[in-house]
Amino acid sequence: MMRIPLTFGIAALGVALFHLAGLPLPWLLGPITASLIAALAGVKMKGIKPLNEGMRTILGVAVGATFTPVLLGSMAGMWPTLLLIPLMVLSIGLIGVPYFMRIWGYDFATSYYSTMPGGLQDMLVFGEEAGGNPRTLSLIHATRVMVIVVALPFILQGFWDADLSKPPGAPARDVPFTQLLLMVGCAIVGWQGAKRIGMFGASILGPLIMAALFAVLGLLQHRAPAEAIWAAQFFIGMTVGVKYSGITMTEVRRDIAAGLGFCVILIVLTLIFVEAVYGFGLAPGMDALLAFAPGGQAELTVLALIVGADVAFVIAHHVLRIFVVILGAPLFARLFR
Repeated sequence: MMRIPLTFGIAALGVALFHLAGLPLPWLLGPITASLIAALAGVKMKGIKPLNEGMRTILGVAVGATFTPVLLGSMAGMWPTLLLIPLMVLSIGLIGVPYFMRIWGYDFATSYYSTMPGGLQDMLVFGEEAGGNPRTLSLIHATRVMVIVVALPFILQGFWDADLSKPPGAPARDVPFTQLLLMVGCAIVGWQGAKRIGMFGASILGPLIMAALFAVLGLLQHRAPAEAIWAAQFFIGMTVGVKYSGITMTEVRRDIAAGLGFCVILIVLTLIFVEAVYGFGLAPGMDALLAFAPGGQAELTVLALIVGADVAFVIAHHVLRIFVVILGAPLFARLFR
């Protein structure tokens, strides 16, 4: 029972240390880093799953609120870059599966579902049902998300001088109370409704759809306040870090090393696609990087919100990536086994 308050304390310590050191995204990267260090030291950690999922609804509402009629009209022009997403997923699979099988000796199921850049929970379910190693899958995907999320802020600052210190939204005191109530309604109804029908990413996509509907109708005119987004960052960061709880040094030497090597492959592939998108003038470089980076949808949404990127562009590409991976993973696994 003490694991939960201990986990919260570790995550909060990470936030404080990042603030003191002046490091970027303290509410997100602080909990991730502190939790990883604690896990390597043998500390047993645990989160509160319903609360963690509930906090993700904040991101769905924040993104959905940006879907104004003008913004929706602009999405029709995204098709050239959206078509590149399936090609990128295929490229990752063709390189990643042989990498895990031949270099690290994993079986096909573990290699395939370690490679697919989908949601961690979805890939764990599919991979375990296919006979893969769920522990290995968890470590590799958690490593992928962590490395991408940790590296991106420094890349954004280095290449685009992005301001990662500015608040991700207006303070709560500046948002009308009726708007806050509407956001809460979108979050709860959207999440539970999407969950009831079995929608993937229900905690984000359900609220996103509800908030977008009200935004298009002109009823939702504000985005989630800064305090809510900071809370979402904290719980997302802690959730990623908790995935490392209980790891052994043997797992660290093998699975995390394999995951880090795979991250190099992912980064190279991402840069190739981003350069192509930017080179042909299809999107600004920062938007392209956030849209094609194969990290967690929630974490990259946070970054897009903070740096002022085209949130609709970023989320559209990540939703398509997750959609392609979730629908295609079981099918292609059977075809190529």
